[in-house]
Amino acid sequence: MPIRYRNPVYDAYFADPFVLRVGEGYVAYGTGRVVDGRAFEVLTSSDLVTWRSVGGALELLPPELGGDYWAPEVAEADGRWWMYYSVGHGDVGHHLRVAVADHPTGPFVDQGVNLSPDERFAIDASPFRDEDGTWYLFHARDVLEGDRVGTMLAVDVLDGMTRLRGQSRTILRPSDDWQVFLRQRKMYGQLYDWHTLEGPFVRKYGGRYYCFYSGGAWLEPTYGVAYAVADHPLGPWVEPTGAPPLLRTVTDRVIGPGHNCVVTGPDGQDVIVYHAWNPERTARRMCIDPILWSPDGPRVLGPSFTPTWLPRSDE
Repeated sequence: MPIRYRNPVYDAYFADPFVLRVGEGYVAYGTGRVVDGRAFEVLTSSDLVTWRSVGGALELLPPELGGDYWAPEVAEADGRWWMYYSVGHGDVGHHLRVAVADHPTGPFVDQGVNLSPDERFAIDASPFRDEDGTWYLFHARDVLEGDRVGTMLAVDVLDGMTRLRGQSRTILRPSDDWQVFLRQRKMYGQLYDWHTLEGPFVRKYGGRYYCFYSGGAWLEPTYGVAYAVADHPLGPWVEPTGAPPLLRTVTDRVIGPGHNCVVTGPDGQDVIVYHAWNPERTARRMCIDPILWSPDGPRVLGPSFTPTWLPRSDE
């Protein structure tokens, strides 16, 4: 039965939303408040439209490791739930970590492992299990080599849920000016026209792999969602030539839509979950819209900002 919704589907601050389907319902995790002494607010829903806060997810770490917790994603394996996230001080020194819980709503307990000890800066860990059972961890990291310096997408293999193989490789580099974070940004003692690709999320469809990602500056209307395609999780990954971003700002309505995941809706249609700024730019709030798949790739029926329906076939 179609469900009527209007974005945002959760009105409070809830950035970098990740939604996990659990049984007949959904659990969402987001960057933002510390709730009940735990990082990452947790929401539950039966239909992706009506959400209820059920507390915080992650037991806090010692403050010397950082006080800013970003972009949680959760995977189920071996009867437990594994949360991948980054922690650092402001926007400095972030590294990837993993925590585990016996229930999808937590509490999650960090496993004492820095998954990215050799990276300058690593964020936005996104676990992906292929059909052969292999787990991969997609993420974003800083790279100072090449024509367009900045934060880029990478992947490594998970040899167990708490250990990376140690062969992280860059899979997608900035390719366009819309991905500029800030020109003449001071980073690592130099000035760079800094580009940003972040928030990777991989979905397999029709035998191919699609990596949705966000690009540009998360504070600005230029922020949006695009994708690349590969025949294997390790690549090579290629952006479709001439394809516009899947999600872009709608002036005065939807500002800086980005950092998405993809989940199957109650009626079987894939749904993109993302955040966008309110008009006053005081909160990034969770939004949803349907995805249509074709031989040419995905198309998002959004960003929507008026009452509409889920599922939906076209506009």
